[in-house]
Amino acid sequence: MISEQLIKELTNTHLEGTDRFAVSIAVRSDNRIRIFIDSDTHVLIEHCIELSKFIESQLDRDIEDFELNVSSSGLDQPYKLSRQYIKNIGREVAVLLKDNNKINGTLIAADNESFSIKEITKVKKTITETTHSFQYSDIKETKEIIKI
Repeated sequence: MISEQLIKELTNTHLEGTDRFAVSIAVRSDNRIRIFIDSDTHVLIEHCIELSKFIESQLDRDIEDFELNVSSSGLDQPYKLSRQYIKNIGREVAVLLKDNNKINGTLIAADNESFSIKEITKVKKTITETTHSFQYSDIKETKEIIKI
């Protein structure tokens, strides 16, 4: 079986010196490898292809067969790293707390320990702005709100 640690090392080696980073890496027992990457700027399909080719060049299919899927961490994926929160300051997000309460707002600040959002509520003609701060450990997930 291909180890997750090996895939992490290969991924980090390839991404070193770029603004891209691994968001999640999973290797199943049947050698299905799934890698999600993100970037401080943007991820192009070429970036995914380059990483995929690099990893494939480092593994030997004669020794162990595998399936490899490299893709960008899309808008429908929850944020997993503080780096993603920092990158997305200014965007509207939905925060699902561990107690299943949900708060929507604009991501206004983030660092390695916590993040803050500004929630705007309107009741009749009264608009209220509330700032909420969270430790990453206090939430289930945060996703960007996609507006069409």
